[in-house]
Amino acid sequence: MQSHAHRTCSSLIAAMLVSVAGAMHTAGCAGRERDEEEGIDVPIGLAPDARSVMVFRGDGSPSRWDELVDTASGADVILVGENHGHPLGLASAAALWDDVLQRSRTGASPALAMEFFERDEQDALDDYLAGITDEAAFRKAAGRSAGNYPAGHRAMVEAAKATGVPVIAANAPRRYVRIARTDGYERLTTLTAEQRRLFRIPDSVPTGAYRDRFNQVMSPDSTPAGEKAAHGDEPSAADFSRLDPIFRSQSMWDWTMAESIQRGLEAGRRPVLLVVGRFHVDLEGGTILALRQLRPSARVVTVSFVDAHAWSMPEEDKGRGDFVVYVGKGEE
Repeated sequence: MQSHAHRTCSSLIAAMLVSVAGAMHTAGCAGRERDEEEGIDVPIGLAPDARSVMVFRGDGSPSRWDELVDTASGADVILVGENHGHPLGLASAAALWDDVLQRSRTGASPALAMEFFERDEQDALDDYLAGITDEAAFRKAAGRSAGNYPAGHRAMVEAAKATGVPVIAANAPRRYVRIARTDGYERLTTLTAEQRRLFRIPDSVPTGAYRDRFNQVMSPDSTPAGEKAAHGDEPSAADFSRLDPIFRSQSMWDWTMAESIQRGLEAGRRPVLLVVGRFHVDLEGGTILALRQLRPSARVVTVSFVDAHAWSMPEEDKGRGDFVVYVGKGEE
């Protein structure tokens, strides 16, 4: 992140206004404090609401909340990459969903899809959305708790319920994902048609940049690069091949979620908004790769909510998504 220690109070407000839709609910700039971990100055007294966040296009140029909503509302698919449990990030994603619902009332038929519900929980979701069960019964049937059903996710489901919009339980049940890891896809092909309806075996497993990022995340190494080179400690192909079973699981998540989106599109739903951990969609992630194979003609907009501060887009974030939204660190 770039340092902005010499930026004035007025210029901070001007930068914020580039991406804020509507007026800020603050009396003025109360000063700044240094965020040493992020390496930038953070304004005090300018805590944004869910729509008052820094929005950039994927090329790094500043954008606005209303431009994000307009573009997303015109898509077939909206992929929202979130940071699990981030209060402002989830609130902002829920605000985007609310605004898409508002824009979609003139003919479109949107649907919400969620990574965090598995396909065998669809009946529990449908019963709740139809008013057959109350929220307490729904939470029990779907195994929801404060830990796996944060306020932002609940707000999105409640908005769908209030407007009569379906919610798609998009992910594969964990028991089948575990088999993909331990026994391989071949074991899954022996199951019944009803069982196979709950997951999608990938047509192909990605290679290239997505797999490289997965290897990096799953193989943390704090050894300095120069020291590794000096001691010959660079990971080998054999080291990374040990991650193949885990990557099989990751790919089945991606393909199952992409197929869930495809099913929504086939049912006439547009836009289908999927809320998913952003690793799956950032920088041409696996869910996008799978969706493009299943539905190459779909107009897809990706929105990455980044848990950091930024008054300008860091070079490494360019191309992360069609829109990149900075929501600060999670504890804020």
